[in-house]
Amino acid sequence: MPDIKHFDPDVALERVEELFWQRGAATTSIQAVATTTGLNRSSLYATFGDKRDLYLAALRRYVRVRAEPALRRLAQDERGLPAIREFFAELIEARCSGAYAGWGCMIVNAHAGAECADPAVQTLLNQHFEYLRDALRDALDTACHQDQVAEGITAEAADVLTLLAYGVNLRSRAGADADTLHHAVTVTLAQLARDL
Repeated sequence: MPDIKHFDPDVALERVEELFWQRGAATTSIQAVATTTGLNRSSLYATFGDKRDLYLAALRRYVRVRAEPALRRLAQDERGLPAIREFFAELIEARCSGAYAGWGCMIVNAHAGAECADPAVQTLLNQHFEYLRDALRDALDTACHQDQVAEGITAEAADVLTLLAYGVNLRSRAGADADTLHHAVTVTLAQLARDL
C-alpha cells in the first residue's frame, strides 16, 4: 500500500521557503524547519531529502513563484522606461513594506551566504541573474526603439540596472528606507533617459 501524505507538500515548502528567506540557510536548523512546518524530520526527509535538498527546493520555488512572474511581465511590457521605473518601484515596495519587509531577496541573500559555494545553488543564482538581466535588457531595448533613452545608451546598460536591482535588495535587508532606495533608482534612471 502506498504511503499517503497527511500534509500538503506545496504548503510545507512555502513555509520552508519563507524560513530560509528570512533567516538564511546556514542559521536555519532542520529542527526549526520541523517546528515551522509542524512536520517531523522523517516526513521532511522522505518528501524533500536532506536539508540541502530542502533548501534547493525552496530556492527554486522562490524563483518560480516570486521572481519569474515579475520578470516575465517586465520583459513583455511594451512601455520601455516607464516599465523599468514601475519594476523598481514595485521592488522597493516589496522590500520595504508588507509581510516580507526587511527580508531582502532570497537570491541575493544566497549570494551573500555560505550556501553560494554549493554548485547547485550557484547554478540557480547564475540562472536568476541572467533572467533578471535579460528582462531588463528587453525592456531597455524597447525604450531604445521608442527613442526614450539618451544618445549612446544601448540595451547593454541592462547590466547596470541588474546590479542596481541587486543593490536595492541588499540595502533593503540592511535597513535602508524606501526613500533612500527610490532616490538611488531615480538618479540612475535619469542618466539613461533622453532629455525631451
